[in-house]
Amino acid sequence: MNMRNIPNILTVSRIAAVLVFVVLATFAERTFMSDEAVRLVRLVAYILAILAGVTDLLDGYIARRYNFVSDFGALMDPLADKIFVTGTMLMAVEYGLMPAWIAVAVLCREFMVTGLRTLAAKKQVVISADRWGKLKTALQMLMLIIAGAAWVIDGGAQYMHTAKWFGIRLWYLWIVYLSGIVLVTIGSGAGYFFKYRKLYLPEK
Repeated sequence: MNMRNIPNILTVSRIAAVLVFVVLATFAERTFMSDEAVRLVRLVAYILAILAGVTDLLDGYIARRYNFVSDFGALMDPLADKIFVTGTMLMAVEYGLMPAWIAVAVLCREFMVTGLRTLAAKKQVVISADRWGKLKTALQMLMLIIAGAAWVIDGGAQYMHTAKWFGIRLWYLWIVYLSGIVLVTIGSGAGYFFKYRKLYLPEK
């Protein structure tokens, strides 16, 4: 196996893992299986989602560290990222772990920045992730880890609605955290559009 293909293999495996995760999450219902089987399916799906997120970090690091950059990777890596975010957030909405408006706000930003990067690529400009973009990614990954853990526990948001931390219902803390993610996500996206405004604004 050509070592230069490792980042691309990781990218493709991320897409495959997300697809399997969505299938498992969809069928992880008590009406189809025993309680033990449901918990096992949830756990397997959760682990797959975590591994998919790890490949998101790993393929980019390997490509940059060893200069294993390819046209395939440049095309598929951002697409795989969007598939990962979309699939996991849709499942979070499906199981009541996230309000739909949170997912819509985050996904709109993701696809708009992808469009900006596509425009930049046509003009031979590379838009690298800044500190706000990296913070956004870290917060989103933590969000999915927490939401996935709650889903494994009870299959939905029941735990968050009933559990309390320091006398405060966990669901309220969760909504505050999600709202913060939306602010960082939209703010980081707006930063890209402001910084690279010359790409889409007419020249004076």
